[in-house]
Amino acid sequence: MSRIETMQGKVAVITGGASGIGRGIAERMIAQGAQVIIADIDDDRLQATAREIGATGIRTDVTSSASVQALADEVISLHGKVDILCNNAGIGPMAAISDLTLNDWKWMLDVNLWGVIHGIHAFLPLLKANTDGGHIVNTSSMSGMAVTPTLGAYAVAKFGVVALSEVLAQELEIENSKVGVSVLCPGPVRTNIGNSSRNRPKDLGEGHLADVDLESTEHFRDVQIPWVSPAYTGDLVIDAIKRGDLYVLTHPELFDFIYARHQQIAESVEQALARQQSLASAAQ
Repeated sequence: MSRIETMQGKVAVITGGASGIGRGIAERMIAQGAQVIIADIDDDRLQATAREIGATGIRTDVTSSASVQALADEVISLHGKVDILCNNAGIGPMAAISDLTLNDWKWMLDVNLWGVIHGIHAFLPLLKANTDGGHIVNTSSMSGMAVTPTLGAYAVAKFGVVALSEVLAQELEIENSKVGVSVLCPGPVRTNIGNSSRNRPKDLGEGHLADVDLESTEHFRDVQIPWVSPAYTGDLVIDAIKRGDLYVLTHPELFDFIYARHQQIAESVEQALARQQSLASAAQ
């Protein structure tokens, strides 16, 4: 794998770039000399952000493969190449699994998982075509590593993004590709993801997914971890790209939740081994 050692002169595409983490990544990359294209479904906010930070804004609906392909085509038309893709667009409304409608599931998976798939499908061939490779960053979540009640649909999508990133990284390594992969798993970051419902497609009707102020929820009050800025997260992403890191974590304070999940898995493995040994002894 060929690592990107500098942002200077690199062409980076960031979906969900009009605000939040996407904007934070864009601002930090621009500060280091990258040419940045931000894509978002909210065109008014997108164009305002593009003007403010010195990026190019291209309206894109990541749930549409045709829209993402059009984004890729326009980037090539403008710059002739792309070096970095950040599949960052996402939504975060919450509801218990038993309350979810099928259209709730569709919206969540269309944006948070299919949006990443569409990005990889459109841009991976372009990155592979570069003589010096490139890099893909897929935004997942700590909910892609450990689950929380009422974030079931979100976790399904985000676990999928982690798995997709891990498998893609392995396949590219087998190919000796110069394209690297990172998966961003942020904890609490001050973004607008709590206002996702404004972009719910009208043809999906009303559902039970609801925007929630996470800082007011019992779970986030109890864990008492710091909220970080999008700019801080952007710096972590750039550092990970330069090092070739697979995982990008914003909150080591949340490792206990990951450990608890894997401890349960380890205990189940031990039980399965004990059962096998018992059966083997009984057969002798």
